Amino acid sequence: MGKSLNIMMASSECVPFAKSGGLADVVGALPAALKALGHNVIVVMPKYRSIDADKFKLEPYLEPMGVWMGDSEEWCAVQHTVAAGGVPVYFIEADKYFDREGLYNDAANNDYLDNPRRFGFLSRAALQLCKDIGFKPDIIHAHDWQTALMPAYLKIWHWDDQILGDAASMLTIHNIGYQGVADAAHYDYLGLQWGNFTADKLEDHGRVNFLKGGVQYADMVNTVSPKYAWETRTPEMAYGLAPYLNDKGANYIGILNGVDYDDWNPAVDTLIPAQYTPEDLSGKKECKRALQARFLLEEDDTIPVMGVVSRLADQKGLDLLADAIDAILTNMRVQLVLLGSGDKALEQFFGDLPQRFPGRAGSFIGYNNEVAHWIEAGCDMFLMPSRYEPCGLNQIYSLKYGTLPVVRATGGLEDTVEQYNEVTGTGTGFKFSEASAHAVYYTIGWAVSTYYDRRDDWDAMVQQAMQQRFSWEDSARAYEKAYRQAIKNKQAS
Repeated sequence: MGKSLNIMMASSECVPFAKSGGLADVVGALPAALKALGHNVIVVMPKYRSIDADKFKLEPYLEPMGVWMGDSEEWCAVQHTVAAGGVPVYFIEADKYFDREGLYNDAANNDYLDNPRRFGFLSRAALQLCKDIGFKPDIIHAHDWQTALMPAYLKIWHWDDQILGDAASMLTIHNIGYQGVADAAHYDYLGLQWGNFTADKLEDHGRVNFLKGGVQYADMVNTVSPKYAWETRTPEMAYGLAPYLNDKGANYIGILNGVDYDDWNPAVDTLIPAQYTPEDLSGKKECKRALQARFLLEEDDTIPVMGVVSRLADQKGLDLLADAIDAILTNMRVQLVLLGSGDKALEQFFGDLPQRFPGRAGSFIGYNNEVAHWIEAGCDMFLMPSRYEPCGLNQIYSLKYGTLPVVRATGGLEDTVEQYNEVTGTGTGFKFSEASAHAVYYTIGWAVSTYYDRRDDWDAMVQQAMQQRFSWEDSARAYEKAYRQAIKNKQAS
């Protein structure tokens, strides 16, 4: 197994403190899983306005802390708490950058114009914290573009530092569609030396690209599923980074996310109307009836219910579902429940659906964690028609809840869902390849026909799905192996 590692993980979000997507789930769960393997892990993140210091028992830890940027010195404070699993979490308190309404954007959904400075500062502050508290990391683990400059800072500024000089770096790409591309006017503040503002490092068509720089400087790079690692080596899926990821060779890998089965497991879920197990599915029928009642659907056990919990965005393929849903609800005996927010046109479309199809469609525009659990438990199938999906978590939750996924075969959806085989009656869901409304319509039709006409196959798939397990312990062991490779790469460089 080797010696235990000192790991500093920095992220712009982390459950339960601040969340906008799956990144927060990973940073909330992976450190505890690594600590359970015997490693020493700390997490560093911003102290946003939305984080309730009393609720999470934050305590002042360090004040003031000076952080040298390229053209100035910034001052901040640090707060501290202990998260699940006994993991210390440090919060960078800098009101100038983080005392705002949103994490990344304002109420009108516009990105904050100084995001490059906000998260360049976070990256530098996380490294400075290690120095100030004497935490000597073996690994610096950066997540997504917001902390992707940490590997660059390590190699450019801290290569001979007593605390940070021996640290190797790892960068996890959760979604390559967001790279942190910023105007070069921010470069002096970031302080990464103009000699490194080149096409093979940090420069991107005259601008600075945080994620590209992270790929260049990190000792190991990974993304969150093996299939997505393969897809992002292709020009079609890499948003311009394919050559640089291919250059990493064996040092760019896919590690599938795990799932917190303490939260997402119908046998122990306290948010759903009734708990259930593979051996006794009577509780799932109760959950279905309660869901139908809550969303004013026709209360009929025999009608299959499809669920969606998603950001309403092009990436998620919800426009494809929108183009197909009228025909689906008109031609098939099926119901739809949707929870989500995002694109305003899609919010309007799905928000109006219950009026157009009363008793057959229900929608909740926004996000509600309890409703998300009800949908996972009460539906018969779960829709994820994503154009791309680095890992995806809801399809994994759905498997555990016996709610068969209907997904596009991309990224983590391809890795985690086994295609239904009509000959053998095996599988855990229904997959399609073409990103089109036509493919969505016919794959849902295939699932609905299986529900009605091949019920023995359906019931066997539910049992097979509920036996699947994607644990954080397995993911943590894969990260541990990658960390040790990063350390070897650092020592050999």
